[in-house]
Amino acid sequence: SKAVEWYQKSAIQGHARAQFNLGVMYENGHGITQDRSKAIEWYQKAAIQGHADAQSNLGNMYDNGYGVTQDKSKAFDWYQKAAIQGYAGAQHNLGFMYYNGYGVIQDKSKAVKWYQKAAIQGHAGAQSNLKFMYNNGEGVTQGKSKAIGWNHNGDGEATVKEKDVDRPV
Repeated sequence: SKAVEWYQKSAIQGHARAQFNLGVMYENGHGITQDRSKAIEWYQKAAIQGHADAQSNLGNMYDNGYGVTQDKSKAFDWYQKAAIQGYAGAQHNLGFMYYNGYGVIQDKSKAVKWYQKAAIQGHAGAQSNLKFMYNNGEGVTQGKSKAIGWNHNGDGEATVKEKDVDRPV
């Protein structure tokens, strides 16, 4: 297709967004034959340039073993690069990995930290996981908790309200 042709030209010239888009096309078989190995190659080129979407997608490929041997620790590294840049999906995935100890030593307080960052940006999965952790006292300082209120506005987005509350120990 013409889109693939133009993305390839731009990607070869080193444009990270085009490299990412080409990776997506190869991963999903959009306008081109699906080839997850080529998706990995293009995601890697964009990710090395600091493209957060590509870093997150590359993390997902390693996390699930799509086009590569599954490697939770490489997945963690790529998610972390994207999460540090503020990418909510990667922040959620990083929280999940800390919560479960996938690719990293389990640390529920770090899971809370990353879920919070994603939740504040409206990531529904992070909001749900964070609420679960607060309700069960996981990863929060003993004696203190955060009361989380989810306010849903008309467009389906959620906002977070937090306040410190004392909780019996």
